Amino acid sequence: MLRLPLLIVLAIALPCTALDNRLEAVRIQHDASTTVLDLRFTQAVDAGRIGEFSTLAPPRLVLDFPQVELADGVDKRLPASGILSRAVLAGDQQRLRLQLDLKQAATHLLQADGRNLHIELRELRTPNDAPATNPQQAVSGIDFRRGPTGEAKLSLELPSAQSTVNVRQLGQQIVADIPDAQLPASLQRRLDVGDFATPVARYSVMRHEGGTRLVIEPQGLWRYNAYQAGRRLLIDVIPVTPSPHGITGGRDYRGEKLSLNFQNIEVRAALQVLADFTGLNIIASDAVGGQLSLRLKDVPWDQALDIIMQARGLDMRRNGDIVWVAPREEMLARERQALEQKAMIAELEPLQAEVFQLNYQRADAFRRVFGIGDDGTVLAERRNALLSRRGSAVVDVRTNQLFVTDTMAVLANIRKLLERVDIAARQVLIEARIVEADDSFGRNLGIKLGLSAKTNGAAIGNSYAGVGELSGQTPPAPGTYLKEPAVNLQAQAIDGVAPGSFAFTLFNAAARRFLNVELSALETEGRGKIVSSPRVITADQQAALIEQGEEIPYQQSTSSGATATAFN
Repeated sequence: MLRLPLLIVLAIALPCTALDNRLEAVRIQHDASTTVLDLRFTQAVDAGRIGEFSTLAPPRLVLDFPQVELADGVDKRLPASGILSRAVLAGDQQRLRLQLDLKQAATHLLQADGRNLHIELRELRTPNDAPATNPQQAVSGIDFRRGPTGEAKLSLELPSAQSTVNVRQLGQQIVADIPDAQLPASLQRRLDVGDFATPVARYSVMRHEGGTRLVIEPQGLWRYNAYQAGRRLLIDVIPVTPSPHGITGGRDYRGEKLSLNFQNIEVRAALQVLADFTGLNIIASDAVGGQLSLRLKDVPWDQALDIIMQARGLDMRRNGDIVWVAPREEMLARERQALEQKAMIAELEPLQAEVFQLNYQRADAFRRVFGIGDDGTVLAERRNALLSRRGSAVVDVRTNQLFVTDTMAVLANIRKLLERVDIAARQVLIEARIVEADDSFGRNLGIKLGLSAKTNGAAIGNSYAGVGELSGQTPPAPGTYLKEPAVNLQAQAIDGVAPGSFAFTLFNAAARRFLNVELSALETEGRGKIVSSPRVITADQQAALIEQGEEIPYQQSTSSGATATAFN
């Protein structure tokens, strides 16, 4: 009977987790160039506590309402209207977020009136529609210097932290426009900075359509980073070195490109924007804080994350789709602590014993690896040994085994080492031929050719008078035939062996024209015999020797007068 009152008292003592303010209605209306959202809350709204930031690509406006939740019955997704493409409401126990996806870049105006909040969205005006320049809004300083890695660092002092800057790449130039900002005559310049050994050859600062334009002219291979920190616009032009494989130097950013326009936004909110854009789970440490003014256009999202971390001294570790972001000192301290804990666990981990049987390697070859001397004692310096400080090993030469006692991690490493080392050595077979051969070899080819014909009682061919005159012989009588052929290139005999021959004759039906052809050929070859065929098998990278000879015994006398037989 006493439990019921006790439970009631505990339920009353629990704090209420419901938020104080609620968004109970949203109304959207638009005209030709303006879209208006009217939000009604259950309590008054402080416009100064509303967090806001915008992006250029894709064009988006995000508003955060602290300590506000969404009332029941309010749609979380609102339809498109005018310049508004989509509106999404989402919240947690700390805030309510309104994300406005726009069809094009726009300016916005917030007006709070008690419980009502008026949001006005207008299309971004062109430079021709911009109001007259305020004489007080002027660029106050320009600085150019060379960075430690050869990059060009150009900084420009803006009229205020809320100044709008449009940085883009046009061909091989970088153009930065600051509308509504005057440029003093003393700052109008065109400077040649090629002597600084940076990718920038020259830069110009000029007045342009009621504002200020900065034109940077790089040369060679380069990339640039542009961001805004307070009133200062910083543009870094970084040299890129091509590699032989066509891959440029520096970090390779491959993320999807986006544009960001941050004005004094919390770093945690900027990380949330990147998390929403990439779909990654970004976890920020409690020490991550501060504000950041950043303007980026068409840069990979991983490069934007790198810039944010460099600007705030942060570091990250990625595991799958989870990215942990923390200050660099905290990250190093955590990793150092993790290593110290592993070392402490290794000191307390129980030892295990295991026997390793070697099949191809000699067990005593691992003495030095285990920090054991040739006499079996433990060496004083075991810095390069595989064993831990508490480990030990015994080498059994007779059975070619290793007895190791150490932690499971060390035993696993030794097991992997033996799997790679204890393998059969490659062998090579070398076979030779010692032969005796005769180098007498010859080949002869020959031909004989004869032609004769008889026309009107006159013989031609071998009986032609010119043949005898050219050969120095007595010309034959007209009408007779020579016995020798006109061409005689017969093969010569070799070592008294006559060549073989083959002859044939072609003649017409009347037997008045004859063509005689005789071919002769002779070929001789030497003979050889194999004296011996030695072969040897040796291991890889081991020398081998083949000897061929004959032992001849002979007698010699000894010191005692006896004779002994020796071989040479």
